[in-house]
Amino acid sequence: MSSDQGLAPLRSAPSAPVVFGAGAAIGVLGGMIGLGGAEFRLPLLIGLFGFAALSAVILNKAMSLVVVLVALPARLTAVPAAEVAARWPVAVNLLAGSLLGAWAGASWAVRMRSATLYKVLAALMVLMAAALVLTHTATLGTLDLPLWAQVPAGVVAGFGTGVVAAIMGVAGGELLIPTIVLLFGQDIKTAGSLSLLVSLPTMLVAFARYSRDGSFAVLGANLGFTAVMASGSVAGAVLGGLLLGVFPDVVLIPALAVILLVSAAKLARHD
Repeated sequence: MSSDQGLAPLRSAPSAPVVFGAGAAIGVLGGMIGLGGAEFRLPLLIGLFGFAALSAVILNKAMSLVVVLVALPARLTAVPAAEVAARWPVAVNLLAGSLLGAWAGASWAVRMRSATLYKVLAALMVLMAAALVLTHTATLGTLDLPLWAQVPAGVVAGFGTGVVAAIMGVAGGELLIPTIVLLFGQDIKTAGSLSLLVSLPTMLVAFARYSRDGSFAVLGANLGFTAVMASGSVAGAVLGGLLLGVFPDVVLIPALAVILLVSAAKLARHD
């Protein structure tokens, strides 16, 4: 962990209600589009709470893991576990790449200079904005690839997703869901459940890599902050799920994409 990656936020310690409220707001945003919202939480950790880039990524990863652990059983009530289990080859195919990608992404993140990591995060947020618009405004078909091409394509896509998820501290559903639909021809609802099954072990691998050096110490130093914000994120995600469909996608998705792009521009200029 480089010396400029401090364990504590650069600003004064925020109160628990403020931290919970921020997490809840992020959870609502994610819940309204059926995702965890980690892509919105990352710039908040950096811009509002003043964490350095790598510290924010690791804290974001910890909170994303909590959200996924809560969301997985809830998701299985909407899509039967037997139906998801029957599609295990899809998850295995993606995991073959995503586990390697998570290890590689976390390794690159801990070696980057802070200034470089800010710019990489900004570029990845633009990617997330594009994926968000594609997934929620376009009708995704399927590529109908033969098996000999589908399997390596799944490994490559999984690797890329694992890298992005590790570097940003997100679950990766924004990328996994359209990948599962396009490559494997699954419907959106099933793709959402499969993405959680891929995300969980992928995040654990990234955690294992981060825990190998001092960068992981930020989690222990900010355990209370993480627990409060994660609780807010879960509560907000539940509320956001209840609001699903209240705001039309034609209004909501462009607004969220703009938020990501503005956040990306701020991160790119971050000193």
